[in-house]
Amino acid sequence: MLFSFRWLLLEYAVRSLFRRFGKNFFIFFILSFLIFILSSVLMIAESIKAELNATLKTLPDMTLQRFVAGKQTLIPVSRVDALLEIQGVGSVTPRIWGYYYFKPAGVNFSVVGLDAYEEPYSATMARLIKDVDWTQRSPSPTMIVGEGVKTILRENYYNDFFNFITPEGQTKKVGIAGVFHSDLALEANDLIVLPKQTAYEIFGMNASDATDIVLKVSANVSEIPTIVAKIIEKFPDLRVVTRDDIRVSYQNIFDYKSGFFLALFCVCAFAFFIIVYDKSNALSSEEKKEIGILKALGWDTDTVLQEKFFESFILSLGAFLFGLATALFYVYALQAPLLRAIFTGYSTLKPPFALPYTLSGSMIVLLFLLSVPVYIAATLIPAWRTSIVDADEVLR
Repeated sequence: MLFSFRWLLLEYAVRSLFRRFGKNFFIFFILSFLIFILSSVLMIAESIKAELNATLKTLPDMTLQRFVAGKQTLIPVSRVDALLEIQGVGSVTPRIWGYYYFKPAGVNFSVVGLDAYEEPYSATMARLIKDVDWTQRSPSPTMIVGEGVKTILRENYYNDFFNFITPEGQTKKVGIAGVFHSDLALEANDLIVLPKQTAYEIFGMNASDATDIVLKVSANVSEIPTIVAKIIEKFPDLRVVTRDDIRVSYQNIFDYKSGFFLALFCVCAFAFFIIVYDKSNALSSEEKKEIGILKALGWDTDTVLQEKFFESFILSLGAFLFGLATALFYVYALQAPLLRAIFTGYSTLKPPFALPYTLSGSMIVLLFLLSVPVYIAATLIPAWRTSIVDADEVLR
């Protein structure tokens, strides 16, 4: 009998929600929108953080850059032997890379020169060499491109090759040997990998120079500061960027971007707690009259609170699930237009990348606790205040 009564009570709560459809729909919409905004921003932040952290793990221990008159310039390859003499340095690899601006699409491609026989400086490059050997495809120069590069080239009618323009104004035709399918979109999406000799020609560089030099440490990572000091002492014009420096830089970027999120969160929280404050202060005259009639018909305080609990739970849980589902579709299906620019910026000089799917259980629990229990409490408190009063007094 008790089980059957509770189902009838639940049915009554649903009908009560539809009787005040306009008011309840407004609350449902506001609560859903707040959850949608908060969960969307959190999902975007978590996705980009996961992508950056995965990229960070593939980077070398140290990167050496040469600065002259405050500007980065090329490094002589002849310094490699001197760097290898420093105790604790495992390997030294000069890199040939740079950005190539493709004006018709308004994007920058990351061009890396890498020969098949040399040791790769990152795990991503190791997978590239293992899967594809472009040197065997054709006697003419060929390259491997990221998925974003391939899409942009295809849109501009470059299906099998691409014509680079060298600093001397000459055209360098390079065939497309394959597409680099990587799970690290931030690193590989705008990437072009081709032989070093071809990269030298495209950038107009001498074979005796390198863009920068990367080092792998053979000693304990705790020795990195000592190795950095030795490098600077031997070559004062070099700037050493460690993996930890890049990690700190990533964190600073997110700390800065979090200011936008904090402002957004404050606005959303303020709007939500206005609703909660309005609900917790008092019920409308119509709701008070309804409770009085139910008390006159024999309902006790516990039954009234159960019915109000069902009402608030259905409304708040429905709004929570709808807002969360909408955020999932917006972020991972639509790739979060507009909101993603809070973290990535509005620049079109980089091919777009897909946000990787990362959904944290702790984030869902946090959003649930900040919305559903708070709204239920804001509904039950005024209902309890009214239900403990005598029915005749309420009806007056």
